[in-house]
Amino acid sequence: MDYILSLGSNVASYALPFLFVLGLIIFVHEMGHFLVARWCGVAVDAFSIGFGPELFGWNDRYNTRWKLSVVPLGGYVKFAGDENAASVPDRDALSGMSEAERKTSFFLKPLWQRAAIVAAGPVANFILAIAIFAIYFSINGRPMADAMVSSVQPDSPAAAAGFEPGDVIVAIDGDKVASFSAVQRVVASAAGETLTFTVTRGGESVDLVATPEQRELTDPFGNPYAQGVLGVQRDVGAEGIPREKLGPFSAIAAGVDETLYITKRTVEVVGGIITGTQSANQLGGPLRVAQVSGEVASISFSALFSLAAMLSVSIGLINLMPIPMLDGGHLLFYAIEGLRGRPLSERAQDVGFRIGLGLVLLLMGFATFNDIVHLTS
Repeated sequence: MDYILSLGSNVASYALPFLFVLGLIIFVHEMGHFLVARWCGVAVDAFSIGFGPELFGWNDRYNTRWKLSVVPLGGYVKFAGDENAASVPDRDALSGMSEAERKTSFFLKPLWQRAAIVAAGPVANFILAIAIFAIYFSINGRPMADAMVSSVQPDSPAAAAGFEPGDVIVAIDGDKVASFSAVQRVVASAAGETLTFTVTRGGESVDLVATPEQRELTDPFGNPYAQGVLGVQRDVGAEGIPREKLGPFSAIAAGVDETLYITKRTVEVVGGIITGTQSANQLGGPLRVAQVSGEVASISFSALFSLAAMLSVSIGLINLMPIPMLDGGHLLFYAIEGLRGRPLSERAQDVGFRIGLGLVLLLMGFATFNDIVHLTS
């Protein structure tokens, strides 16, 4: 009995934060599609959080069915004229529509409106990330410990490059850095890359060339991860890292910067996986997201919100991939339509959707396999 209670507690500690984070991201993504569709005069048949059979729901005054469904791993907005949740056109239904119904059909709207409706989902994910980071910075401030080197690890890339205690890093490859955390961020994603560090030493500017090495580290929860390491440390004293309180506009600007950095870093990782320079084991699925959500929630609710922001960026980027079935695939079809002056043939679109479905299922299967290996290792 104690084991069963313990197991139930562990499941709840992972499941509840996971459902909160994923539900928030899905809701905002689909709301982006929904709001722009309504603005463009498109009738919306259903707004669903989750897939599969409906758990409960209601109809609003526009006859849109709002519902929560069994499988909480996604969501969809079904427009008038859609055949399914992937927004594949129901051509039989379109041909039988009245003139009034045709005016509210998604597929009969101008190209720019269809593209705006599709792009609104990923855009909403980026807006959510910016908003969360802006709120975080306005409440907690931004780390502002200058990039002064307190100590240099022996036999490290920093030692080989000639770093000395007291050096203050002011730029990396010509780009200014204002804090030690900014240096850590650049170094962490630059393993094996040769970087030029500009430091001030005794009132003079000195350039030092170093190549961060990749090291296997462990997070506070015992999960292994790899990142670039330079080999310098910054002592912050008993007071901890000083933080700068930000006003509303500065916080929004910082939120934009943070979102851009995560976007850039995500693109670099995905590009590295495609080219083989990064391990595909980094790809995680719902099981790993659930694990991380539970672990982060144990730190603080603020940390869980920050995780939601990072995942929102990732989901926004994934949805922009030019794969049919995803928003990026629809945008690709619309780009081709704009260049050709007419849509792709029905057969070409059907083949594209089938290929896209296969790729999405393959990616989900691989990510889930990685999750199982990670959780059982």
